[in-house]
Amino acid sequence: MKKFNLLFLTFLCLATSAYSQMLSNKTVFTHQDTLRGSITPERAWWDLTYYHLNIEVLPETKYITGKNTIQYTVLEPANVLQIDLQVPLKITKATQDGKSLNVITEGNAHFITLTKTQTKGATNSIDVYYEGHPKEAVKAPWDGGFSWKKEDNGKDFIATSNQGLGASVWWPCKDHMYDEVDSMDISVTTPKGYMDVSNGKLTDTKTLDDGRKIFTWSVKNPINNYGVNVNIADYVHFSEVFPGEKGPLDMDYYVLRDNLEKAKKQFKDAPKMMKAFEHWFGPYPFYEDGFKLVEVPYPGMEHQSSVTYGNKYENGYYGRDVSGSGWGLKFDFIIIHESGHEWFANNITYKDIADMWIHESFTAYSENLFVDYHYGKEASAEYVIGTRKSIKNTKPIIGVYNVNSEGSGDMYTKGANMLHTLRQLVDDDEKWRQILRGLNKTFYHQTVSTKQIEDYLSQESDIDLTAFFNQYLRDIRIPTLEYEFKNDALNYHWTNIVSGFDMPIQVTIDGKSQWITPTEAWKSMPIKNKTLEVDIDFYVNSEML
Repeated sequence: MKKFNLLFLTFLCLATSAYSQMLSNKTVFTHQDTLRGSITPERAWWDLTYYHLNIEVLPETKYITGKNTIQYTVLEPANVLQIDLQVPLKITKATQDGKSLNVITEGNAHFITLTKTQTKGATNSIDVYYEGHPKEAVKAPWDGGFSWKKEDNGKDFIATSNQGLGASVWWPCKDHMYDEVDSMDISVTTPKGYMDVSNGKLTDTKTLDDGRKIFTWSVKNPINNYGVNVNIADYVHFSEVFPGEKGPLDMDYYVLRDNLEKAKKQFKDAPKMMKAFEHWFGPYPFYEDGFKLVEVPYPGMEHQSSVTYGNKYENGYYGRDVSGSGWGLKFDFIIIHESGHEWFANNITYKDIADMWIHESFTAYSENLFVDYHYGKEASAEYVIGTRKSIKNTKPIIGVYNVNSEGSGDMYTKGANMLHTLRQLVDDDEKWRQILRGLNKTFYHQTVSTKQIEDYLSQESDIDLTAFFNQYLRDIRIPTLEYEFKNDALNYHWTNIVSGFDMPIQVTIDGKSQWITPTEAWKSMPIKNKTLEVDIDFYVNSEML
């Protein structure tokens, strides 16, 4: 028994790590948290339109240097704007129209005073120059920063990852999710013999006299800051064209030279993913920028049109099934999960990280829908139900607003099971599919709040889901169907619930499947054989008194 418990705990830890949080569990917040997590006055008056990030990466000294050109539209006249860049990196200067600007630094926030008159409706730009040793990621992607690794042959293997911690950990930007830049160019200078792979499509490659190369990637669609990445290695490339809903879609793969043959086999999951997700969610949201899988020295991340991969070319998560159902070994977890974020995170993006469930609940649920598309509805149910073992229910899924604070890591598996439960309430799989596709069409390339998503799902499902979402997103209790058999009657009600929770549920009574609608108050119905079984597809508990 002791051996079994140890094995189970080990498995649970490994399964949970696949759905880890990006930030620590802070309960006390500082002024720096407010500067990072709120729409400050110095952010509110200008709207991002374009970035050109131009940097050089120096592996020998783990140093970066460069500049970011930040173009914006003036919403209201003002003369101080906030740019974020985290220590130990330093802004060396900022200019507008070639003139130096005054920069006042307050921790990781930098307030730049403009001398040019900022006229409402005008489009202007500033250049922010910076350099330094960026934070080194200790356990990427969860703590964020640069990963300075080596291949077995001694060659450099470098990557960035920064969800939660923020893109400002390695480049200067307006580091708040509410304002996505409309388009972007990324120019990266690499040492001789190396290639950079970033977001969008490769539009220019220059070789300098000393052998260094400058790779320029262009992003044509809006992109969130944390989705921007740099990956440097001795990459080799292969590709295919996927016949998608919006036409031919370029799918490109960049992997370490020694892993080319393994990648050609394992990455067959990528078109299978695209087929399943276009079915369930609608067209891939970034046809103009293509889709890429890029090998990195950490598990993986959902960088927009540049999804990173480090799952050791194994099915499951590092060869393990996070659901314990067996179905998780039918596919490569990182390819499916991180690519699902192209719809939920990169297409539909939260405005505040407190609403991170919008990214992670839907994407964890996308694993289940991949299984559904390729292996059937019963298999998909077994998969998502199997992930319940990692739910902790220690804090709410929604975090604290305006201080860059995410909610519970339960946003993954509890969120997926919440959506699986909602599918049962809709009770019409084609309608459910159209709701998911409608989400990606209605909120195409937008930043959104929880309220917008909740309201949309209530409207399209024709169900008032107010109490449903309060229960699963804002409360830690699992709804419990409490029941008793008394004389020839079944008495039942909900307990461990928020006010107004009256979710219908499918049960089997005396061998017959039917719906009942419990409330907090007791209800009663006649019964013969005194047997009741709750449909396991609903994420609830049941208890016979």
